[in-house]
Amino acid sequence: MMTNLTCDVAIIGAGTAGLAAERSARRNGAKTLLIDEGFGGTTCASVGCMPSKLLIAAGNAMHAVDQAKVFGVEASAKVDGVAVMARVRKERDAFVAGVEKSIDKLPDEVKIEARAKFAGATILALSDGRQVHAKSVVIATGSSPAIPDMFDAVRDRVLTNESIFELKDLPGTIGVVGAGALGLELAQAMARLGVETMVFDMGETIGGLKDPHVAEAYHAILSREMPVLLGVELKAEPQGGGVALSWTGSESGSKRFDYLLVATGRPPRIKDIGLETTGLALDEHGMPDYDPDTMQCGSAPIFIAGDADHDRAVLHEASAEGMIAGRNAASYPEVTPGKRSVPFAITFTHPNVAVIGKIAKDDDTDSVIGTASYDDQGRAKVEACNAGLVRFYADRRDGRLTGATMAGPAVEHSAHLIACAIQSGWTATEVLDLPFYHPTFEEGMKDALRSICAEVHSPTPPDRDDGFTPGT
Repeated sequence: MMTNLTCDVAIIGAGTAGLAAERSARRNGAKTLLIDEGFGGTTCASVGCMPSKLLIAAGNAMHAVDQAKVFGVEASAKVDGVAVMARVRKERDAFVAGVEKSIDKLPDEVKIEARAKFAGATILALSDGRQVHAKSVVIATGSSPAIPDMFDAVRDRVLTNESIFELKDLPGTIGVVGAGALGLELAQAMARLGVETMVFDMGETIGGLKDPHVAEAYHAILSREMPVLLGVELKAEPQGGGVALSWTGSESGSKRFDYLLVATGRPPRIKDIGLETTGLALDEHGMPDYDPDTMQCGSAPIFIAGDADHDRAVLHEASAEGMIAGRNAASYPEVTPGKRSVPFAITFTHPNVAVIGKIAKDDDTDSVIGTASYDDQGRAKVEACNAGLVRFYADRRDGRLTGATMAGPAVEHSAHLIACAIQSGWTATEVLDLPFYHPTFEEGMKDALRSICAEVHSPTPPDRDDGFTPGT
């Protein structure tokens, strides 16, 4: 008979959120057990943020050669698909090794390599036959890609973000199903590397953007590099070692692709972990209700963090949620809210896209919206990337910034300034009073800030010159 295990806090899943939760709980004096099937590295390092950026970097290198003629530079290059994918895997594996090294530093008695399933609110049944009896549990099981049933007939030619990086060579053609951030990032990278690429989505939304003005501009810019078809129904059938994909709706047509990349979402891994035994109220998707400030599920000694809660599926949020969940699991039944940062997500296409804070609609009478275009912006014209639109949302009473949707050159950097401003409660006037160097992409935001000041009758900074500056 195998010995049962006891601990203060049991954490299911050793991804970003789970590792953060374990550190946080142990730091707060709890005896912890971290349970994972394979301790194979985080989603970010192994199949998410890092390998996708490696592929994007390769695409950008080729794009720079293609664009060189704009600057009067004659250049040519050939893409070695095998070498591209080999570098992606080599550097990806180095990132994963870094995560594994941090896991190796954990005390051996903390790590349990097994599958865990609830057998009660604080009892976990392990796949090795043992049970864990904990005072509280953190669910950090992450997410996994969903492949709709409609692709069953061509499943052997379907890629996800968990398999695309294992390709030994670049395909000749690829159809990307899903115009969300992940699908668009990988699609543009493939297109820039010379892969014939098309993007399809049954919905009308691109990149998950809720601001229709920025979405329209973003769609138009991306469509210069590859077709992005929204509002289409798809049918997939095997054909000659590939996939015959046909589409109807806003447009109709058909084409054979070597592969389909299905990027239609990553639902939480919660279906088979026995949540029905915990006494928690579950919704129609099997998700428990939880407090995003404490990460507690109902009033139970159960906490949830990271992609498993299907809220803010980005690394810095998973880390923060893990820290909050671990601390509260350690101190249960005393539970206190954590400090959450302003919601902030970036898509690493070119142009970059950033969505920050609360998104206001055009008819929101409590908000004022400032808009700036990058189509004629100085630094963007210098770099031949003058395309994009930013929209800032502010409180009509005082011009305090509340949110932003940004699609433009290098907004992955300038968006951090706006995120800090929103989190700090700054007004458009206060942001304009900050130093803006010339000529930079950041200057492109000033028109949006000035228009907010004008509409709320808030002064622009008295010691800042609003006169003409070349290229702004």
